[in-house]
Amino acid sequence: MKNKGKILSASPLLWLILFFLLPLLIIVVYSFLQRGVYGELVYQFTLSNYVRLGESVYLQILLNTLSVSILTTLLTLIIAYPLAYYISTLSQSKQQIWLLLVMLPFWINFLIRSFAWIIILRSQGILNSLFIHLGWIDQPLSLLYNDGAVLLGMVYSLLPFMVLPLYIAFEKLERSHLEAASDLGANSFKVFLHIIVPLTSKGIIIGSVLVFVSSIGMFVVPDVMGGAKSMLLGNLIQNQFLSARDWPFGSAASILLLLFSLVLMLLYYYAAARGKGGAKP
Repeated sequence: MKNKGKILSASPLLWLILFFLLPLLIIVVYSFLQRGVYGELVYQFTLSNYVRLGESVYLQILLNTLSVSILTTLLTLIIAYPLAYYISTLSQSKQQIWLLLVMLPFWINFLIRSFAWIIILRSQGILNSLFIHLGWIDQPLSLLYNDGAVLLGMVYSLLPFMVLPLYIAFEKLERSHLEAASDLGANSFKVFLHIIVPLTSKGIIIGSVLVFVSSIGMFVVPDVMGGAKSMLLGNLIQNQFLSARDWPFGSAASILLLLFSLVLMLLYYYAAARGKGGAKP
């Protein structure tokens, strides 16, 4: 029995080593190497890849990535919060239908969903054709290949990551607390601010971390809906590995992205621990 237990526990450990720790170690090593003339790896230690990330052009890409990720997180929170609350107030059967509708886009390939937006937003697309037909505009609007289109695509893609944690938080919300606050004279705004928001804060934090971490490394939506005008950190890493063949610099940018994600996860654990009165989550 002991040997069987060791074999069972060794399997996930082996999986973790082979498909997470080993690739991560390779990326870390590559980030300290140099690129040869023809894109090959030169095994000489250097910090130049990390120093290069401090150049103004890459700092601008980093700032753009952060601003788009923060806006995506805020917009998904603004949309998902009332939606999750509404779903939690429905009967059990209706909740299942609404949750199914929230999860439905995940059943379609992510790339196909992104290209579907092109059909909707392009110059001869559905929206522009409708607006021209209604007489609202004379010339097609520029709805695609800009920052607004990238933001729209990212909010659409990541909305379920915000709705589901918030829905769970609302499900655990004691309705008696709301009734008690109302009985004591608190108006709707005070009930929302002092009762609902604190009691659903964990769902807000989890959803925000999930959306932000996913958006900061996303490259498909900016590539498809932003065209060449939108360059985020995920696109930079993709280009370094696939086009520029500068694997050391791409690895350094990947490590930077990983560090951002780790910092966010630490902030989440810190916030969760504070929510439990200092106990570890």
